[in-house]
Parts: sequence; structure tokens; C-alpha cells
Amino acid sequence: MATLISERGAQAIWRDYLELTKPKVVVLMLITSLVGMFLATRSGVPWTVLLFGNLGIALCAGGAAAINHVVDRRIDLEMARTHKRPLAQGRVAPAAALLFALVLSVAGMALLLTFTNALAAWLTLASLIGYAVIYTGFLKRATPQNIVIGGLAGAAPPLLGWVAVTGQVTAEPLLLVLIIFAWTPPHFWALAIHRKDEYAKVNVPMLPVTHGEHYTKVHILLYTAMLLAVSVMPFAIHMSGPLYLAAAVLLGARFLFWAVVLYRDSRPHAAIKTFKFSIWYLFALFIALLVDHYLPLTF
Repeated sequence: MATLISERGAQAIWRDYLELTKPKVVVLMLITSLVGMFLATRSGVPWTVLLFGNLGIALCAGGAAAINHVVDRRIDLEMARTHKRPLAQGRVAPAAALLFALVLSVAGMALLLTFTNALAAWLTLASLIGYAVIYTGFLKRATPQNIVIGGLAGAAPPLLGWVAVTGQVTAEPLLLVLIIFAWTPPHFWALAIHRKDEYAKVNVPMLPVTHGEHYTKVHILLYTAMLLAVSVMPFAIHMSGPLYLAAAVLLGARFLFWAVVLYRDSRPHAAIKTFKFSIWYLFALFIALLVDHYLPLTF
């Protein structure tokens, strides 16, 4: 019995530290990083870059997420979505979480410097600092445009993947960054509408708290329309073919449909449904880019 209790305790601690890394968010980031890598070449990504490059990016992202848990531990306790997080509940101490974040970040940087190139490593570090320090530590509590300004850090993974392979920053990966940058506000503001009362309770100036739901819904609609326009640009610059174009138009039209539903409040729980669709949208859009890259269609 004592052994069983000990094993369960060890498992709980392991899960707590895994939760600090926000694994679901990191997985979505890695999908976009992988796509960036494969789009950068047709000759195949070296297995060392594929494995250790993505592992390095994931470790740095996990380190940034752990810092986010530390900074937000007090407001996390007041919000239904986050009140069970390890630091909010006291299952992990802030000092232990910061040490964990440091170990992950140093290990990630070491892998990137060893198996990719210096530019990829330093861009990853800049992204880590942008999310963990600039957004979490300052912007989140300073301005209702926090997610717009801070979204650049979260938009970096496809650029990181591309640079890990090529060692260069070119227009194509910057366009992928622009797509995620335009996607972030309607994605996150939909969640912010759903959790508006909780953000108001902890004095975080999310757009629906400071400017109201109607204003936020208008901006979600505008950003979604802009996202649709930006998402077809890879086809316009001959980075992708008609298969991707069809996917971008169909997915963008569906996202725009949900933005209109949210604006009109014509369906129950429209905000959270829009948020959930936005996740599938980004996943499907980048997979379509990858498929189009290796299975081009010609008419």
C-alpha cells in the first residue's frame, strides 16, 4: 500500500510539471514549426534538425509557459479555467517552477545551438523573452491590445522551423508568421468574451472588459476578414498551389461564418465555439500548406 501511494504521488508530481509546459499549446506550436521546416526545402529535412530542432523549440516554449504559470499564479487561482493549475493550488513552488523553466530553456538553447544554427537559437530565445517577459510580465496587465502586440512571440514557430533548416530569414516564413499574427486576436478574443467576467474579476484589461463585447466582436470580425486575405497570400506569391488556395478559402470562409455568428449572437455559446474552431482552423491550414508543398496540383 505504501508503495502504491508513493507511485501515485510521483505520478502526480510528474503531471504537475508537465502541465507547467502547457503541452497542448506546445503541440500546436510544433505543428507550425514542423511545417516551416518542411516548406523550407524539397530535399528533405536532416533528421538531426527535425528531431533536435523541434525538441529545442519545444523545451524553450515549455520554459516560457512555466514562467507564465509563475507570474499568473495569483490570478489563475481566481479563474475557473486555471484555478487547478499546479502553482495556483500550491502543488509546485514558484522557485521550483522557475528552476524548471531555466533548465528547460537552457537545454532547448543548447540543442538549437548544437544541431541547428545560431540564428534559429537566438530567434527562439527572443520569442521566449517576448512571451514570458514582455507579454506575461508587462503587456497582459498594461493594455487591452496585449494579445495583438504580444501575439508576435506566439507567431514565431514557423519562422523558427524555417530558419533551423536554412539559417536565413526570407519572405516566405515571415508570411507564415503574419498568418498566425492575424489569427491570434480573433482566436483569443473569442475566449476572452467567454471568460469576460473572470478577467474583470482579476483586473486583466482584456478587450471585452475594457471596451465591451460588441466592440470586441466587431474587431474579431475585422481581424478574421484580414486573416482570410492574408491566408491566400502564399498562393499569390507562388509559395503554394491551388490545393492550399482551396483549403485557405474554405477554412477562412468557415472562420468568417463563426465570426458573424458571434457578432450576431445567433447561436448559444458562440464565443467558445468560435475559439474551438479557431484551433482546428490553424491546424488544418498549416497541414494544407504541407500537403500542397509535396503533392502539388496543376490545372
